[in-house]
Amino acid sequence: MNDAQLDRLYERLLVLRCQTGDEAAFTEIVARYTPRLRVYLRQMLGGDGRGADADDALQDVWLDCLRAVGRLHDTGAFAAWLYRIARDRAYRVLRRRGVLAMSPMEDANEVVADADAEDDALVNGEAAALVNASLDRLPHEQREVLLLRFIEEMSYEQIAASVGCNVGTVRSRLHYAKRALRREIERNDRP
Repeated sequence: MNDAQLDRLYERLLVLRCQTGDEAAFTEIVARYTPRLRVYLRQMLGGDGRGADADDALQDVWLDCLRAVGRLHDTGAFAAWLYRIARDRAYRVLRRRGVLAMSPMEDANEVVADADAEDDALVNGEAAALVNASLDRLPHEQREVLLLRFIEEMSYEQIAASVGCNVGTVRSRLHYAKRALRREIERNDRP
């Protein structure tokens, strides 16, 4: 067994322990996921100083998780399930702000053949600020799939479970999101 497999097995064990009411296991899960969830929520809620909204949403995510973890049937799906909770919380905040406008997305059954070919990293360290500014300008659905794929390194199947759509839709959204991000980067990179 390699390190990644051992880590997944250990996480499943932690989730099982959480389901039995083990506070130490829940504390460890919180410690494992809080930094990544904080980044995800801050990006989803916009990078314009709304850290308090993200921190409040993060607290709500952990409360929801604590209340519902006992009903999670597949402990191997914990990460996707947790990000689904985080996504729902982020969308509640965005709706409350009145800024969540669902953009017309591509047909849900569309599959983009070249999505896998474009799965390379989009940025290097020097361009992080430019990418973050460009990412903030994307529609929430596009920002979300980019974050889950490239920051959280989730598989297409995990993203589909997190956002509640099929894998073909994830591929399509990623394809269009990468194109939109490239356009924004090019637009913002001009002097």
